[in-house]
Amino acid sequence: MIGDYMKTKEKKEKKVKITIKNLIYFLVFIVFMLYSILFYNLYFSKKVYATEETASQNTEKVRISQAEDVNLEEIISQNTNDGQREEYEVKEEVLEYITKYRTNTSIPKGVVQVVQEGRQGTQEVTIKKTYKDEELINEEQVSQKITTASINKIVEIGGGPGTSNYTAKVGDTLYVTSDRLSVMVEPDENSQKVATLSKNDELKLEEIQASWYRIESGTARGYVKAECTTYINPNEPEKEEITDSSTNTKSASVLKGTLSFNMALNKPSGLSLEQFKKVLNDDKDKNNIFANNAQYFYYIEKQYNINGIFVASVAIHESAWGTSKIALEKKNLFGYGAYDSSPYNSAYNFSNYSESIDLLARVFVKYYLNPKGTSIYGGEVATGSYYNGATLTGVNTKYATDKNWASRVYQYMQYLYNKL
Repeated sequence: MIGDYMKTKEKKEKKVKITIKNLIYFLVFIVFMLYSILFYNLYFSKKVYATEETASQNTEKVRISQAEDVNLEEIISQNTNDGQREEYEVKEEVLEYITKYRTNTSIPKGVVQVVQEGRQGTQEVTIKKTYKDEELINEEQVSQKITTASINKIVEIGGGPGTSNYTAKVGDTLYVTSDRLSVMVEPDENSQKVATLSKNDELKLEEIQASWYRIESGTARGYVKAECTTYINPNEPEKEEITDSSTNTKSASVLKGTLSFNMALNKPSGLSLEQFKKVLNDDKDKNNIFANNAQYFYYIEKQYNINGIFVASVAIHESAWGTSKIALEKKNLFGYGAYDSSPYNSAYNFSNYSESIDLLARVFVKYYLNPKGTSIYGGEVATGSYYNGATLTGVNTKYATDKNWASRVYQYMQYLYNKL
């Protein structure tokens, strides 16, 4: 019995050994087959190379995907299955300069002096337009390229004792405020230059033509930009008589009498510096943005012939009293440059609020409030691109898609005028 048990055990052990041995052979066979297949693929399979046509097709796809490589000579259309298509339009636009303000304590409050003329540049802008069933449903700027850089305008504002609202008149002796000032044959910056004057040179004012003065200075006689001159003698500032602004300040009743929905906005409101500070000091201005920048709405009146209360009212309306994200983070009180599809990303970014106030004043004057060819600030002329009258209704036509924009801005104008 014991012998039968031992035989049975030996058979089982033999079977186990045979099973392990077979398993090892099987694994070796599998490894050999895998190695053979890999060897064949590496050395005997047919290799496939990219054809010239394939490479060019791939390159073309990459090229089209880059915004800067959009073909400038033709409109690229892209059709979709839902009836929408996209077009890319490239156009050259004016690159407006930025105005930098700085305080000069040697001149009285209320005085504005240009010490460096601004120069506009040019830029190429690519606009993507989306159509559905041939109707324009969206428009956004996708890229821009500066072709000619602009030059900042630098303005000094009075921070010294006293206040002056003096306006130059024929017969006055004036002085050059900019480093260089060209004397032109005609009141046009594109006319022939006859001389170049330097800062503090003395002039005799013979005639006033909008933003130009006809002057005589030594042997030079011609036209200069009015904004680059001052009546203050830089050599004897202590002898200057300061005109008290209170004698020229209009009463609240007179100013309120000029307010109407159809009033011309390409004229100054007539408020004094102190009156601007008064009406823009408001509890609704939670961040004190308008209170701290009230003077710039006064300075744009003196430089650009525009109603500063109108500009302030637009800023209040567009920024919700300076509380919008664009106003707070980009110092942009008007949402300038913003497209409906990406308002925050496309909106212009400014270093401070004075830059946005100054730029929008110039935009209104140049494009919206004056017909083409009108002599405006700094010797420039209006393009009148969006001119439909110098009223709220006229500006609303092209400036805002909201048909009630003019009425809402006027409500803020009424609110501010009533605070006088």
